[in-house]
Amino acid sequence: MSKTATLWNWYKLDSLDQRGKIIAEYIWLDGSGLTTRSKQRTLPNKINRLEDLPEWNYDGSSTGQAVTGNSEVVIKPVAFYPDPFRKGDNILVLCDAYSVDRFKNTIVPVNTNFRYFSAKIMDLAKDHEPWFGIEQEYTLFEVGSSFNKWPLGWPEGGYPGPQGPYYCSSGATTCFGRVVSDAHYRTCLYSGIKISGTNGEVMPG
Repeated sequence: MSKTATLWNWYKLDSLDQRGKIIAEYIWLDGSGLTTRSKQRTLPNKINRLEDLPEWNYDGSSTGQAVTGNSEVVIKPVAFYPDPFRKGDNILVLCDAYSVDRFKNTIVPVNTNFRYFSAKIMDLAKDHEPWFGIEQEYTLFEVGSSFNKWPLGWPEGGYPGPQGPYYCSSGATTCFGRVVSDAHYRTCLYSGIKISGTNGEVMPG
């Protein structure tokens, strides 16, 4: 168990009374287009509608999305989900990010706000029922030090056996990191995020 998890259990943070207030974790993509950033905001009561979530802002010069002289980036909530980590009425808030155009007194999507353009296309097809799916693959790494990182289940400094036994595998000798995959699965279901299933891939880890 990690030190963080041990401290969490020791303080019994899940049982602390938040006195009616909730924690909203605002989440967005930074200038890399791949990495998530987030910050927390206290709200006075439970949120039931997206419209009840306030817009917020952050310093985009520190996330690769703005210059220092004009660094404010506005984040607009687009969806929220029950927080599977803090639980209770706390929520995770997914956000669109916009830079401020001071000359036109308006906001424009930041360079990594691809959802803005995708939403326009989806709105054109809102009277239809499109079917599509997204497959998310990830690899787990063991980190011995900043210089020693190796995929989970691989022999240290070496390579695993050939493909075959790892795909859709079960058992300790072929399936590595199952507890992480299961935790991901369960937290998605808890939060109401649509997920159709999981399986091990052709490579260990």
